[in-house]
Amino acid sequence: MNKDIKNIPLCVDLDGTLLNSDMLFESVLIMLKNNPFLLFLLPFWLLKGKAKLKNNIFSRIEFNASALPYRKEVISYIKQEKTKGREIILVTATPQFVAEKISEYLGLFDMVYGSDENVNLKADNKKVKLIELYGEKSFDYMGDTYADLPVWNAANKAIIVSNDKNLIRKTEKVNKNIDKIKLKKKNKLKVIIKEIRVYQWVKNILIFLPVLMAHKLEMQLIIQSLIAFIAFSFTASSVYVTNDLLDLESDRLHPRKKNRPIAAGLLSIPFSIILAIGLFIVGFGVTFLLPNYNFLLVLISYYIITTLYSLKFKKVVIVDILTLSLLYTIRIIAGGSATGVEISPWLLAFSMFLFLSLAIVKRYTELIVMREQNKSNIRGRGYEVNDIELLNSIGPASGYIAVLVFALYVNSEQVVKLYNEPMYMWVIAVLFLYWITRVWFLAHRGQMTDDPIVFTVKDKVSWGIGLLIGFLVIMAKGLII
Repeated sequence: MNKDIKNIPLCVDLDGTLLNSDMLFESVLIMLKNNPFLLFLLPFWLLKGKAKLKNNIFSRIEFNASALPYRKEVISYIKQEKTKGREIILVTATPQFVAEKISEYLGLFDMVYGSDENVNLKADNKKVKLIELYGEKSFDYMGDTYADLPVWNAANKAIIVSNDKNLIRKTEKVNKNIDKIKLKKKNKLKVIIKEIRVYQWVKNILIFLPVLMAHKLEMQLIIQSLIAFIAFSFTASSVYVTNDLLDLESDRLHPRKKNRPIAAGLLSIPFSIILAIGLFIVGFGVTFLLPNYNFLLVLISYYIITTLYSLKFKKVVIVDILTLSLLYTIRIIAGGSATGVEISPWLLAFSMFLFLSLAIVKRYTELIVMREQNKSNIRGRGYEVNDIELLNSIGPASGYIAVLVFALYVNSEQVVKLYNEPMYMWVIAVLFLYWITRVWFLAHRGQMTDDPIVFTVKDKVSWGIGLLIGFLVIMAKGLII
C-alpha cells in the first residue's frame, strides 16, 4: 500500500548534507583562533564523551549562520518537498542550540532535533530518536555518510547526498527505496592547486634578486636560489592553507574570497589541515640541501611572522601593511642567506617602500569593493571606508619614495662598479615611476584585483615594462654596443 507523502516527514542531516562542511571542525577552528591554548583541553573533553566535547566547544564560540556553506542542491530539494505540504525536520549530531540558529536563519524547518550534553545524536542514536518520533519506515531521511546507514535502514526512503558509489551500494542493501542528489564533480588536483595558490609563487622570484643584482650568475648560486625558491613556495602555501582555515567566516562574507576551496567547502577541514602540515614539512625539509643554516633561520622567521599576521597583525591598522611589505623584503633576504651573496642596502630600502605601496594598494582595492557594497569596513581588518582618501595619499607617496631610492642608487659608486653605461639606469627609474603611477590610477578606477603582484603577472603593460627594463640593464652593463 502506497503511503501519502504528505504524512511522511523529511528528516535532513546537517553536516555534509545540508552543509558542505562539518560544524564540529569549523567550531574547533573558531575556538582555537580565539584561544589557541584550549587545544590542550580537547583530549580531556573527549574522554567525557563526544556529546560533552561538542557542548564544551560550541558554548565557547559565536558563529554566523549566514556565513556557512549550504548545499544549493539540498536547499532546492527541501524547498520542492515543502511545496508538497511535507513536514521538514532538521536532525543532527550538532548541539541543539546551534541547529536552532541555523534553522532560524534558513526558515525551512518545522522541527529541530540536535545533540545535548548526554546524547550525541548520530548513527544508532539518531535512528532510535526518529523511530520514537515517527515510527519505523514512517520517515524519509537525507544523509551523506556511512554513519547514516542505520538511519537509512529504518527509513521509508533513503536520500543520498553523495557521489560515493560504495556508499550508494551499501545503502541499497539496507533500503531499496533510494533517491540520489548528485553533487557537482570536482577535479581534486585542480582544487588543491587553487587552494595552495601556485600563482602566488611568482612572489618568490624575489629570492633570485640578490644573485642577479650582484651579477653573480654562477650555476651553484642559481641552484641554491632555486632550492630556496622551492622551500619558500611550499612554506608560503602552507601558510595560505592555514590562513584560509582561520579565516573561514570572514572569507565567506567576502565577494571574491568566498570562492576559495576551503571557504566554499570544496576541501574538507581535516584534509586541509593535513595538506598544510604536508606543505610545511616539504618546505622546511628541502632547506637541508643548502650548505648553511642561515636560510633556515630566515624561513623560520618568515613562518612566525606570517602566522602572527594571520592571527593578529592583519587586524591592526598600519601594522598589517608594514608586515606585508616586510614579508616581501624577507624573500630578498632569504635569497642572500641561501647563496651567501651580500645584499645591497639600496635594494632593501627600495623593496620596503615599493612593497609598502603595493600592500596599501591591496587594502585600498578592498575598501573600494566595500564602498560599492555600501559597507562601512572590511570584516577581519581594522580599516574603514573613510580611510580610502588617506590610503590614496600614503600609497603613491611610498611608491615614489621607492623610485627616489632607486634614483639615488643610480648615482652611487656601486652602480659605477657594476655597470659600464649607468646612464641607461635613469631610463629604468622613469619606467618605475610610470609603472607605480599606473598601478595607482587603475586602483583608483577600481580596475585592480586584490593582489597587485598577481595583477602585474597578468598585465601585458607590466610585462612590456619588465622586458624593457631587462633590455636596459643589459645595455647598462655594456653587453650590447
